[in-house]
Amino acid sequence: MTNVTVIGAQWGDEGKGKIVDWLAARADVVVRFQGGHNAGHTLVVDGKVYKLSLLPSGIVRGTLSVIGNGVVLDPWALVREMETLREQGVTITPAQLRLSETCPLILPFHRDLDGLREDASGEGKIGTTRRGIGPAYEDKAGRRALRVCDLRDLARVGPQLDRIEAHHNALRAGFGVDPIDRAELVAELEKIAEQVLPFAGPVWRDLNEARLQGKRILFEGAQGVLLDVDHGTYPFVTSSNTVSGTAASGSGLGPSAAGYVLGIVKAYTTRVGSGPFPTELEDATGQKLGERGHEFGTVTGRRRRCGWFDAALVRQSIAISGVAGMALTKLDVLDTFETLRICTGYRVDGVEYDYLPAGAQAQLAAEPIYEEFQGWEGPTAGARSWTDLPAQAVKYVKRIEELVGCPVALVSTSPERDDTILVTDPFAA
Repeated sequence: MTNVTVIGAQWGDEGKGKIVDWLAARADVVVRFQGGHNAGHTLVVDGKVYKLSLLPSGIVRGTLSVIGNGVVLDPWALVREMETLREQGVTITPAQLRLSETCPLILPFHRDLDGLREDASGEGKIGTTRRGIGPAYEDKAGRRALRVCDLRDLARVGPQLDRIEAHHNALRAGFGVDPIDRAELVAELEKIAEQVLPFAGPVWRDLNEARLQGKRILFEGAQGVLLDVDHGTYPFVTSSNTVSGTAASGSGLGPSAAGYVLGIVKAYTTRVGSGPFPTELEDATGQKLGERGHEFGTVTGRRRRCGWFDAALVRQSIAISGVAGMALTKLDVLDTFETLRICTGYRVDGVEYDYLPAGAQAQLAAEPIYEEFQGWEGPTAGARSWTDLPAQAVKYVKRIEELVGCPVALVSTSPERDDTILVTDPFAA
């Protein structure tokens, strides 16, 4: 048996929640290794809907869940999410949830700065969720962040607060807002510390012990590869590395621990917020995809932009993240389309590319090169074996495999956990 790392191979919202939940039932540990509470996962378990933003998906099933050091943590958001799940009957104690003591904290002034910048950016808006993710990662890189471990002795964080205020108060003054109220901040942290610290510890040690014991570890990524700060459609990206390699640095385990890399791929393409989207459909077809796929963000409620499947982008993501197999989701959304299209490359200023160029202007100017594909008659919703699928739907899946150069390991045909066609067991691969 091997460990499994799950990542999104598009712009996020690929349906990772269901797949991670499906795998979490067979894992011993589930680890969240990057991002913050800007990434939402929706789980449907026995007809009950759970919406997660920060907690690993394994928490719903009682699987040991770990928030790694690569995550930026809003302690108030964590407590609210735990309270919501407890109201739904989920047990959350330090026996079920472990939190890295070196997670950087998202603090109120990070949220302030996120919103102030976005409002002042005009046409340069990134489309941030305004939750302070980017500013918190900036402070981590700038060596001025407060971390979870600092909550244990707030009386001694004065020098670090000096560094924070030296940076943020100048920015706040530039935006015409009051400086940070240090006393109020420390008072708020003292209150929340009591609810967070019982879960905190050296999770790198816990994870290494689990590996030595031969336990199956599932690494759960947030967002998607195309939002990676290095490899995504920059600058319209998140502020962390979303690729599979981050599972090592964001958890405290070596790179060999990542195991089998499973890339989650939606059978069409969606994106939330600003940025290039070559196959976007701003017509009745795009609206139909959104309505059939219920394409609204779990965290923000924003309508997702919809378009045809982009094989060139997925091929790029798979290469960058070393994906061994794909989990193809939402195939059933395409059930009623007479004709489908698949993007195989781009044309930019008359030049053809089999990948998306890195330059922002080239990305915005990229025109998709399409291959048309006949739709299928009959439903795929609820299918649990290849024989349940219309022949043309099977051909669509196989054509995607050919174009992106990666086998399909799983096919999801509805939000329900068991409506899944298993081709390759990631834990046994």
